[in-house]
Amino acid sequence: MAAAGNLEEGVLSRLEKLEARARALALKQEETKQQQREEVARLRARIRQLRRRRDELKGKVSLQQAAPGRQEEATSSGAEPVQTARVRERALLQWKVETVEAMLRVFYLTGISGKLTERGVCFCLSTAYGGNYLDSYYLDIVITQPVRIHRHSVPVFIPLKRIAAKYLQTDIRCFLATLSAHLNAYVGRKYQADYLQKHFSAFLGGHWQKNSLYNMLAFNYDVTTESSTFPFRVKLVYGDLDRSLPTEASVSCKEDVPASLLEKAATHSSLFMHMALHKAFDTFRKAAEMPDDME
Repeated sequence: MAAAGNLEEGVLSRLEKLEARARALALKQEETKQQQREEVARLRARIRQLRRRRDELKGKVSLQQAAPGRQEEATSSGAEPVQTARVRERALLQWKVETVEAMLRVFYLTGISGKLTERGVCFCLSTAYGGNYLDSYYLDIVITQPVRIHRHSVPVFIPLKRIAAKYLQTDIRCFLATLSAHLNAYVGRKYQADYLQKHFSAFLGGHWQKNSLYNMLAFNYDVTTESSTFPFRVKLVYGDLDRSLPTEASVSCKEDVPASLLEKAATHSSLFMHMALHKAFDTFRKAAEMPDDME
């Protein structure tokens, strides 16, 4: 009995360390978010600078409107509104081109690149997860009034239309950043699920439930004790589509299991909320190997 008690204390101690690691990872993610917020602030400052440039262009347009001799107003009054509209349109398009060129330089290091085309710009949004470069997606945007998407390779289940309706006409920088966040989160969730099925298949059992967006996963996995193996059922819901970690995680097991397994299920739920899937299972595996190391 004493040995069993020591073993249980060792396992609980290990789980406490794992929870501490999970909290440390959460703090690291918060630091990353802070860096992203600082980058967003820098980009907003650049947008304000471009807007000032736009205002300068508008001022030049106003001067051009006032320049023609007023004595010719009587003969040219019919053509002047048309000329004024054309000048305004050229100034607006020039400002949009300058904005796009500036964004291409700013976004280069964030996985977003592009090149100017005859009608506008073609953007390439590269994705990555865990240091692995994954898929790239393309957007061919026509710079007209209004700005429109000519063609793209974004998956149909990514809410491109909703993001475009919210940002494309007013803040193309925010449009690209938001779309990139959704794409990176999607490939991150998919990468975790694929990696888990490939490298941890010995732990998994039963039928996987998932959808195209990988924002809902449900599957079984086995937890082994000294005497037997118990199936756990996990359901993960990713409520934030621009994140690769779940907003809800529930782990369940049979009601007649030992109390220690119920505690372990609760610990697993916490780890799933703070760790990538494959990293959580790697943690489970190391914890399961600890009793052998302690003997």
